[in-house]
Amino acid sequence: MQRTIFLVGLMGAGKSSVALELAKRLGCAAYDSDAEIAREAGTTIPEIFAREGEAAFRARERAVIERLAASRAVVALGGGAMAQPGAPERLRASGVVVYLRARAETLSRRVGSGVSRPLLAGLDAAGRLAKLRELLAQREPAYMQAHHIVDSNTGNPRRIAREIEALLTREQA
Repeated sequence: MQRTIFLVGLMGAGKSSVALELAKRLGCAAYDSDAEIAREAGTTIPEIFAREGEAAFRARERAVIERLAASRAVVALGGGAMAQPGAPERLRASGVVVYLRARAETLSRRVGSGVSRPLLAGLDAAGRLAKLRELLAQREPAYMQAHHIVDSNTGNPRRIAREIEALLTREQA
């Protein structure tokens, strides 16, 4: 593997599961940027948002992504990472960006109650779906700047990982 692979998309798109499968296929490490942020902070993402605010979280996120970009691994990014100013350009220059695209209804079903998702906390099912539609409308222009777009509505991480591996193989040929 020559470059870091960044998986982007909204919460519930399957980034973490696909990262694990793809890393197995490629024989490299897999990381989840949110898990790395929480590990380094010694607390949860919701706690970071509550205590420090989104701006502080984004600063932590950027530092973690910069570190992981040098790892030559598969990295599942948080849903808002690609939507930050300058992020699409930085990520594209640092590795291969793959957007795991899913419909808002699929994402809503996958995130369930959304309790562990700061942007969905306290919302009922209809509110979560509406918020996911809003986030998708806001963030999709950034996600669409990815090198590759892969449909993740099926939710089958093995199939999605195989598809990404095939795209990467064609890209290197």
